[in-house]
Amino acid sequence: MELEHLMDITVEVEPPDQLGEFPQGERRLIRFSGGSFVGVDGLRGTVAEGGVDWQIERADGVIEITAHYWLRTDGGDAIEVRSDGLRVARPEVVERIAAGEPVDPSEYYFRTHIRLGTSSERHDRLNRILAVAWGERAQSTVRIHVYAVL
Repeated sequence: MELEHLMDITVEVEPPDQLGEFPQGERRLIRFSGGSFVGVDGLRGTVAEGGVDWQIERADGVIEITAHYWLRTDGGDAIEVRSDGLRVARPEVVERIAAGEPVDPSEYYFRTHIRLGTSSERHDRLNRILAVAWGERAQSTVRIHVYAVL
């Protein structure tokens, strides 16, 4: 199995809505307000407003991530993104991120698996791949580095 860099996505996020304690853990919702992406072969564009990341913070501090959003290429094509993953960080690292301090991604674990979909003939390849990603969390942005699994 090989990996091929596919794109980097920068998502602008709103402060989380705390939804309360559920049986699985603390549930929260994070709305996406925009962003941009740059990929291989000239693939680039914006992150559409309105995407959402549903999260559960488990008792062990692990955050389960389920994000669903879409990208709009500079050529006008829509790309759906469905992403599931985990973020694991020590409490002091989470506090530094929340305070807006720069935190090196090596200080925490942030990994997802991604499915992409599009009606675009030009980007039809995206319908037939699985992708994995590593992420970087800052106070009001998330950067996702996406790799196609070959």
